[in-house]
Amino acid sequence: MAELEARKLKYPNTGTEALLMGILVEGTSHAAKFLRANGITLFKVREETVNLLGKSDMYFFSPEHPPLTEQAQKVLDWAVDEKLKSGESGEITTTYLLLGIWSEKESAGHKILATFGFNDEKAKELAKFLNNDIVLNYK
Repeated sequence: MAELEARKLKYPNTGTEALLMGILVEGTSHAAKFLRANGITLFKVREETVNLLGKSDMYFFSPEHPPLTEQAQKVLDWAVDEKLKSGESGEITTTYLLLGIWSEKESAGHKILATFGFNDEKAKELAKFLNNDIVLNYK
């Protein structure tokens, strides 16, 4: 979903801002609900992304799979590392991704979150729910 958001904005790469938009587009995860409950919506993030990074050239065509920026790759690496450290089994939830974005202090995603009032206290509150997105109903 992040790649699609990067392509919609005609950006050549998938950055932390696109990861943030991807979380919001998905919409059903605990991370997405937490963001919306704190007034951080897809439309606000998209608008702030353009304010921060600028508009792409109207005639530029984003690649089909815009590659990750170095910061976005660090976010994914952080999420994997934190999941492994937790000792929990299962998938890496969007909460890990969101906290990974927050951990990249110089990234566009971090700056956008900070613009809308996300802070270390909210990150700590969100961290309580790292593994809560996964609900399996196997019988």
